Amino acid sequence: MEFKDYYKILDVKENADLKEIKKAYRKLALKFHPDMNPDAGAEEKFKQVAEAYEVLKDDNKRAEYDEMKRYGSSSEQGFKAPPGWQNSAENRGSSAGSSADFSDFFNSVFGGGQDSFRQAGQQQPNQYKGQDLEMEVPIFLEESVSGLTKNVVFLVPVFDGRQTKQVKKSLKVKIPAGIADGERIRVKGQGAAGHGAPGHGDDSTKNQLNGDLFLHIRLVPHPLFDVQGINLLLTVPLTPWEAALGTKLEVPTLNGKINLNIPANSRTGKKLRIKGKGLKNKAAQGDLLVIIKIDIPPTTSDETKRLWEQLAEIEQYNPRQDWSN
Repeated sequence: MEFKDYYKILDVKENADLKEIKKAYRKLALKFHPDMNPDAGAEEKFKQVAEAYEVLKDDNKRAEYDEMKRYGSSSEQGFKAPPGWQNSAENRGSSAGSSADFSDFFNSVFGGGQDSFRQAGQQQPNQYKGQDLEMEVPIFLEESVSGLTKNVVFLVPVFDGRQTKQVKKSLKVKIPAGIADGERIRVKGQGAAGHGAPGHGDDSTKNQLNGDLFLHIRLVPHPLFDVQGINLLLTVPLTPWEAALGTKLEVPTLNGKINLNIPANSRTGKKLRIKGKGLKNKAAQGDLLVIIKIDIPPTTSDETKRLWEQLAEIEQYNPRQDWSN
């Protein structure tokens, strides 16, 4: 089994924070997404990137992976886990969920060795109900607003009477507008084939006995917006003088730019709500929450420094006055 260096796949350092990991994933997802890159091998690279992000975005999985990376070993036979290794997914029972589209390495470390497609392939031919299949479907935040029809490609185990083979299948699936991260779409009858009871082998019965395909929606992180339920969060950096005097800015939304008035004396952390510019589900329309962040210029000229000193002499405000109590 080949060891997967997830940091190398995402091209980030081992001490990268979540923001850096999200940014790297977004960049590579845009580069290798099958809908945008028809080149041979792009889809496989995209799966590797998605797998790396699945691990490194999660504190628990990342800690397990770092431990494995540190103490695991490689040999001519491939990667070997440390003696006595037992991951937390095995201790809890497999919780990897839709890990069928990931590598053997991922499934052995985080899935308790479980793999939905393999489980389907291990069925005995006298079972009636076919195995359900699961796969991750990454979509961009912009796509979740309007909805889309997406072509999904997956492997279906087919038993030919002697052995089980993995057959590639392509299917067009409608992703509804307002779909949220973690939601699941059921495509009935598109899983592994079922085996009918004796005397009930007509085609209609066989189709009814097929398993289902479950699509697990994963929203690709956006470089500007964070998601909070159906609301979007946008951090807007301001200079100290913009925050103090107030200003008018052009800020982005998912469907174009809008003008926004920043009131005078805005502090870091202040939130401005823009109605109706968030995500939408069946029940409600979300808002865009603009969060103020005051940013200091990285360099200071002699003239700027003189003006700051002059301001310090005039302004008597002390943000630490409560410390003396």
